[in-house]
Amino acid sequence: MSTTTDDGRVVTTSHVPVVGDGTTAGSRARRRWRSARWPLLVVVALLALAGLSAIARPTTSATPLAPDNPGPAGARAVAEVLGDRGVEVTYVRTVADAVAAAADGGTLLVAEGDFLLDEQVDAIVRTRADLVLVAPPDHLLDAATGGSAGLAYEWGSGGAARSARCDDPAAQAAGSVRSDGVGLVDLDGTNVLCFPSPDDPGVGAYLVHEAEGRTVRVVDTSSVLRNDAVAEDGAAALALWTLGAHDRLVWLVPDPFDTSFEGGEDEQAPALSLPPWFGVVALQALVVVLAVMLWRGRRLGPLVTEDLPVVVRAAETTRGRGRLYRRAGARGHAAAGLRASAADRLANRLGLPRSADAPALVDAVARATGRPGEQVAQLLYGPPPADDAALLELARHLDRIESEVYHS
Repeated sequence: MSTTTDDGRVVTTSHVPVVGDGTTAGSRARRRWRSARWPLLVVVALLALAGLSAIARPTTSATPLAPDNPGPAGARAVAEVLGDRGVEVTYVRTVADAVAAAADGGTLLVAEGDFLLDEQVDAIVRTRADLVLVAPPDHLLDAATGGSAGLAYEWGSGGAARSARCDDPAAQAAGSVRSDGVGLVDLDGTNVLCFPSPDDPGVGAYLVHEAEGRTVRVVDTSSVLRNDAVAEDGAAALALWTLGAHDRLVWLVPDPFDTSFEGGEDEQAPALSLPPWFGVVALQALVVVLAVMLWRGRRLGPLVTEDLPVVVRAAETTRGRGRLYRRAGARGHAAAGLRASAADRLANRLGLPRSADAPALVDAVARATGRPGEQVAQLLYGPPPADDAALLELARHLDRIESEVYHS
């Protein structure tokens, strides 16, 4: 675009829009990109890492009694042997998944389960599969056996090996086991109790309950599954016999944070559990937020002096402060400011040090002006004014007394 000035010169201007601070929209966009590209790259990299970690799940875990845990507290050894014998092992962590996987029968193993809700226990008991309960809590054992069995909590010499002393094939195959559990009790005589305590024959380590065409097998100790104890005595045989009764085994190690369950055929409750990758992604998102806070947060360091972008006159500052006082109705603050400023100027005029107290200043002003000391004290240190008129009158008296001191 060309324009002609008054003296005949031709000036060419461009069509680039200019904003109020003298920069173009393109230059401001480039500046913002240069300042934001590194944090954006870091966020994208962390999100990509979180996605990869959520997708690439490890083949092993550290969950106690889990079939993919090769550690001492895991149960991978039993799961591998069952797999070699043709048993299909399905490992789940939620009750909803376990009920769905055991809908067609087979065997459902519940490893411990201290955190199971009552609704979850009911859903487990309603399945068609045979149940194997390892170190179960009271409410799970009571529901699974119809109240015919309970926990003893008094187990005598629990570390000694005990013989089967019952006709159950799994117990006969095991021969003897050692138990560190709390013991099982047959409450009504309808269950098969095996591996009794030498001190109390009514307390055993293994119990079999038959009802409505389904078998419930209960072991009071997790040592029959753990890698570090399964090879002792007949623990391995007992585990393989109880878990290998069918060609399909659903292995449930309940997640403490699982609140999901499924109802019967006519009712299904929604699953409330979070996906398994949620914890990893949430943790990495927290790391991202903390990194951004540390990067963008205000840092404490040495003070740096900077020139003010604009110059504000003292009179404008005073008027602005006065407007704020007036809007807030802070006559006391305004009066205190007037008195403090007047007292400081009077002390300087009379040669008093800054450490001089109020009586010394009042006496000096009274001698210089000839006013009574009570009147001077009332002006400089009296109560706050009651209204705007009193505040204005105070300002006039302070100005007059300063004039008297300056002309004395």
